[in-house]
Amino acid sequence: MAISTADRLAIHELLALHGHLSDAGDFDRMGEVFVADVEYNLTELGGEVVHGRDALRDMAIELGDGNPLAHHVTNVVVSPLDADAALVHSKGLGIGAGGTVASVTYEDIVRRTPDGWRITHRRIVPRRTPLQP
Repeated sequence: MAISTADRLAIHELLALHGHLSDAGDFDRMGEVFVADVEYNLTELGGEVVHGRDALRDMAIELGDGNPLAHHVTNVVVSPLDADAALVHSKGLGIGAGGTVASVTYEDIVRRTPDGWRITHRRIVPRRTPLQP
């Protein structure tokens, strides 16, 4: 159950593209990142599970200035599920307008589609306390 180096690079770029498009407000291009029926789980942030790319766009527009100024993704780990799907863990940093910084873990399922790799499920888990020994 291997994923090629080229696929791993495409998955890394997929996660990076999300931040660039979000920060630019270029929601019309989110089809390059998410499948149309994406499941975007915000429950651990006090939100809900958002179903669909259009609903996700509408939520981001409604949030307006509450959106981060910048989305950064790092520490990407790709774990193949099969030849056409992977579980991807990554760290996200959000920079707020007032200079605040928030850290989250993204838990994504990505799938190979005819248009390339796309996120089918995303769960966002906030980091609120440091590790305890």
